[in-house]
Amino acid sequence: MTKPAPDFTLEQTAIDAGHTLIAGVDEVGRGPLCGPVTAAAVILDPQNIPAGLNDSKKLTAKRREALYDLLLECATVSVAHATVAEIDELNILRASHLAMERAVAGLPKPPDHVLIDGNLIPKGLTLSAQAVVKGDGKSVSIAAASIMAKTVRDRIMVDLAQQYPGYGWEKNAGYPTAVHLESLQKLGVTPHHRRSFKPVYKML
Repeated sequence: MTKPAPDFTLEQTAIDAGHTLIAGVDEVGRGPLCGPVTAAAVILDPQNIPAGLNDSKKLTAKRREALYDLLLECATVSVAHATVAEIDELNILRASHLAMERAVAGLPKPPDHVLIDGNLIPKGLTLSAQAVVKGDGKSVSIAAASIMAKTVRDRIMVDLAQQYPGYGWEKNAGYPTAVHLESLQKLGVTPHHRRSFKPVYKML
């Protein structure tokens, strides 16, 4: 059975409750051993929602790139990060929440209501908000945010891969694949590795 694609139901419920600007928020990059954690906040135009929005993990890179360009044209988008230093200092959950808070703060107008992917609302978010478990598969706004965050973060990792070749970041985006772990043993830890993460911590 194929899962139904995300739709506008949660957004419509919020609109019916009197909210006008609804932002979907998602983050990418909790699992990698290196690089920032990246979040996006997206406010869709209900009259102009690109077809095919879905959880970024279910889309090909080519499809994500196409939707990324479309969303930049027809939606309000903000992308933000938490750095490796912040991840090591705060822990990955708090750092990903910080990236989410920054993404929402970066929107040109504060939304009236925020749909957050996951089961927790970031502490620093003072707006009306709702946590949606597996939200990128339920809400088109969260799906759009997941596409924006993943596309931006993948591009960052491709850039970093050129500065630090051999780890395969252009393909693995910093996730602990066999190639990445092997290269970590051979080439050592880079300034972009998260020192608080076990495989990296063990090597230090």
